Amino acid sequence: MTAESDSARVPQEAADATVIVPPFPRRKKSRTAIVEFLESLLAAILMALFLIIFVVQSFEIPSESMAPTLLTGDYLLVNKFIFGGHGAWYERALPYRDVRRGEVIVFKYPYDDHPYYVKRVIGLPGDHIRIANQAIYVNGFTAPEPHVVHDAAYRDPFGDNFPPAFKFVSQRGLRPEWAAVLMEHVVNGELVVPQGNYFVMGDNRDHSWDSRYWGFVDRGAIIGRPVGIYWSHDSASDGCAVSGGRRGATEFFRAVLHVPRCTRWPRLGHEVH
Repeated sequence: MTAESDSARVPQEAADATVIVPPFPRRKKSRTAIVEFLESLLAAILMALFLIIFVVQSFEIPSESMAPTLLTGDYLLVNKFIFGGHGAWYERALPYRDVRRGEVIVFKYPYDDHPYYVKRVIGLPGDHIRIANQAIYVNGFTAPEPHVVHDAAYRDPFGDNFPPAFKFVSQRGLRPEWAAVLMEHVVNGELVVPQGNYFVMGDNRDHSWDSRYWGFVDRGAIIGRPVGIYWSHDSASDGCAVSGGRRGATEFFRAVLHVPRCTRWPRLGHEVH
């Protein structure tokens, strides 16, 4: 008799038997996978819409009024979730803050179709503004402006010495609506910014159409603050201009090929101050 126990023996019939493993059922494309994909896509779209509507927005610089801080062809990301001041109950629990003097803002122009403008805040509500020989005085003190440039060949008696001593009727570029009420805000030779409004100007001071010519920016018109440049396109270079209207496939692919050469690479990622 062997030492091997009966329980450890494998029956010969079991050893000779062929074990048949049923194949895994082929996974069929089901509606569940499609539904999951559509749900993920919808969630991504809703998140993008939330960010665009409430948090960030893209903005293109259309003119040189803010040069050299911002150039024509710069594309900005604008933080819309930064300024409070509307008086809503939930503002105390959110990281809102007031608009600060000296920062760049994006806002809706107060007339026409309300296009978006970008300027620098010079005067806050209640500030007294005076410009004498291109120097800006806020509440009696000279305002430091390291970002401002002037054109030595350009002189504008109206913009260089503001507010005017008397009502300008035929000043070029002066908005009629602003001309009608401008002197109502002048006290002792200074422009007083009313509550809920802001006085803004461009850094390219002699080539900027700003609050001197069309008035104040209402608090409700402010969209947000630019935080950075995510792309910059040099449209002035040869072959880099973007043509308007409908573009054919040839023009489209030609523009794509020119993107590396026409991009201002050093400006990408720059913060806006």
